[in-house]
Amino acid sequence: MDDLIARARQFAIEAHGSNNHRRKYTHQPYQQHLKAVATLVAEVTDDPETIAAAWLHDTVEDTVVNFGDLERAFGPAVSRLVAELTDVSKPSDGNRAVRKSIDLHHSAQASPRAQTVKLGDITDNCRDICRHDPAFSRVYLAEAAALLGVLGTGDRRLYQRAQQAVAKCAQRLGLPPPPEARAAGEIPVPPPQVSLSQRRTQRLFTAAFTARDIAEPLRSFDLGYPPGAMAAILEREDLEVAGWRREGVAVGYVRTYSLKAGEAADTLLRPFAAGQVVSGDASLSEVISILSRYDFCFVTAMGDISGVIDRGDIQKPIVRMWLFGIVTLVEMDLTARIRATWPDGGWTRLISAGRLDKAQALLAERRRRGQHPELLDCMQLGDKVRILVQDEGQLAAFGFTTKGEAQRVLADLESLRNNLAHAQDIVTHDWPQIARLAHQVEDTIARAL
Repeated sequence: MDDLIARARQFAIEAHGSNNHRRKYTHQPYQQHLKAVATLVAEVTDDPETIAAAWLHDTVEDTVVNFGDLERAFGPAVSRLVAELTDVSKPSDGNRAVRKSIDLHHSAQASPRAQTVKLGDITDNCRDICRHDPAFSRVYLAEAAALLGVLGTGDRRLYQRAQQAVAKCAQRLGLPPPPEARAAGEIPVPPPQVSLSQRRTQRLFTAAFTARDIAEPLRSFDLGYPPGAMAAILEREDLEVAGWRREGVAVGYVRTYSLKAGEAADTLLRPFAAGQVVSGDASLSEVISILSRYDFCFVTAMGDISGVIDRGDIQKPIVRMWLFGIVTLVEMDLTARIRATWPDGGWTRLISAGRLDKAQALLAERRRRGQHPELLDCMQLGDKVRILVQDEGQLAAFGFTTKGEAQRVLADLESLRNNLAHAQDIVTHDWPQIARLAHQVEDTIARAL
């Protein structure tokens, strides 16, 4: 096996394995899907970069890996291929139909190599979803048909296999052949339903904390500035990135390590990716979403790119306050759900006697101090999670398929809260939880729009 492919395979397995990522329906390790896609792609091409991208195609969407990590490990060509295969829509863009329309445009512009990998992904996903989830299959078939309408530059043999997989799934479900793909942007959008609490959430997490609050100035140089002199300045000022300007306007950026490595001058300039730039009033959740994919988030002011944020900036006090507030809101939501699910207090049967004794002791102390809490208010976050996941409806509402999965995720959330409270490093240890919380905030805002 080509060394590039072998390294990509190992990298992908470790990345997805680090967060115990599994297939939704079979609970098999996620590498089974990656192997299936890579095998399909390898049957139609021997290009190592394309096969490597097949192994890596979900790493940025589903793990803590970003495009910078991929570029450092596998070079810019593989990183670009994975970027073409990674959805660009965000929860804040709208409902599923709107987001899929945005991603459809992105796939339509992908290179033939990336479209070939996408066809392999559709083929394997279609087989899996059709076999295990007939209800969702109806939605997925329409989306897959739309994708086939824009993946015409991919390998013809794999295109035909994807077509056959979609048609076979439709036949298996007793459905007519999927409709022709609509033009992107023609997908109808239902009218929004906005509650007062959703408006409050939107206002809190978009207006109160923004990108400009944590951005650092982007040091910039004119195109043609000597790379060696630029490297010396950036190293002296301990900067990882600088902007490059043409006639006073920022047109791209350069990495300090590229300058120090002596890369050719014509390859140093990196254009700003569309999904890498936000306005100064962008929400912190949007910033974190970008930093899950890229090393840097660039911030505009007065129409020009003048600021930069990296993951280190997530350690700043204002972000830590924002995150602590989100965790608190999550715990309040858990408490409300328990009260609604067990209004008679029956939740006490679902927790150990030892945990109840500790809560009772805390309740007595708080009442001695003149407070008026209920017993549930004195339970720890982890206790509330263990209670709530006993109800299958609540488990499904949070998007979990097993109790163990829910307990692991929410135990990580408790770890994040503890690290926030004790001023510990949250980026190194808690980035998956931070990214998950940001996604949840974006999703809440999207439902409020």
